Amino acid sequence: MKIIIVGASGTMGKHLSNAFEKENEIIRATGSKGGDLQVDITSVESVEAMFKKAGPFDALICTAGPTHVGPWNKMTPNDFRTGLEGKLMGQVNLVLIGQHYINPKGSFTLITGALSNEPVPMFANASAANGAIEGFVRAAAIELEHGIRINAVSPTVIENSPQYFPYFQGDIPVTMLQLEYGFRKSVFGANTGQIIKPY
Repeated sequence: MKIIIVGASGTMGKHLSNAFEKENEIIRATGSKGGDLQVDITSVESVEAMFKKAGPFDALICTAGPTHVGPWNKMTPNDFRTGLEGKLMGQVNLVLIGQHYINPKGSFTLITGALSNEPVPMFANASAANGAIEGFVRAAAIELEHGIRINAVSPTVIENSPQYFPYFQGDIPVTMLQLEYGFRKSVFGANTGQIIKPY
């Protein structure tokens, strides 16, 4: 299977790339030098160029998507657009454009998070973006053609990102193996329109 991993240089992307490359052809797409392809998911032109270079593929995983982290009383509309243009529209771009390049019966797997249902201080922008992504996944699933599937994986804080632990008091961190199997369920399973919670 030919799998594009967008965000391959990040914590989740690196783990998934290494885990899946044993049995699949992995194309690592990053926002900077170092991957097989470079892409700015907020740019339609950049996303289009990535898919043209990659050629037909069987699955796309996205673990990328910037959001604004900061206190509510200091947040500006421009701050809030960070997540809307990054995590939300960036991933929407990948699907709307990628649907014309993906092979029949392929799949898209996006990243969301528990913040959509369990918000914590400083992360209002991420909560909003995550909720919108989940709505998008459910809607896209009933309209994608040629047997193409779409799901989102929704972890809480992950064990390899301890810098975020103080914000998620009481949450048991998701292990990298749990995270991996959440993505495996989406990519290699049969579900569509699902929000997969790997915990």
